[in-house]
Amino acid sequence: MEDHTTSKVSEPASPVASVASADIAAEFAALTVEEQERQRAEWSQELSRVEEEINTLRTVLASKTRHASDLKRKLGITMWKEITDDVNQGFKNVKESSVFQRTESVFKSTSEKTASVFGSITSGITSKFSQMKNSESMRSIEEKVGSAYENVKTRVSTSRSGSINSFPDALNENNTSSGLNSPTDSATK
Repeated sequence: MEDHTTSKVSEPASPVASVASADIAAEFAALTVEEQERQRAEWSQELSRVEEEINTLRTVLASKTRHASDLKRKLGITMWKEITDDVNQGFKNVKESSVFQRTESVFKSTSEKTASVFGSITSGITSKFSQMKNSESMRSIEEKVGSAYENVKTRVSTSRSGSINSFPDALNENNTSSGLNSPTDSATK
């Protein structure tokens, strides 16, 4: 028959605790019923004293926390200032760390190299454009566009006097006479 006066021992978290719990359970089981009741009464009294001490410590801690808050308020230290100071100190610590300094130097080096590459590309493109601008084919295109513009301008100005009816008509007439085709001409052919 099982003794129901003993309390169940909870599962311990570690092997050391399980040995200690097993030892306590064995010692407790070896006691007589009167001794077990006396031991329980002792433990209950000790638990009450410890819980009372915990409550006292909580009360003292709350009082000290209120006092510290009052002193901070009198000194002008606000919650926002504390957070700001903590964040600033955190940034300072990060900036002073060797990892951050290495990362910063890598970023600087990378940005310098990138700027150099883009500068080279830009100067290359500029050089190519100026070469194209000075080429014979570009001059020929400029001359054709310029003469076409002048012809259209002349035709439009004379259209007001009634010789040509509209700008598209003048443009079409100019294209056919200069050998240039408009996008609409090539699409309709």
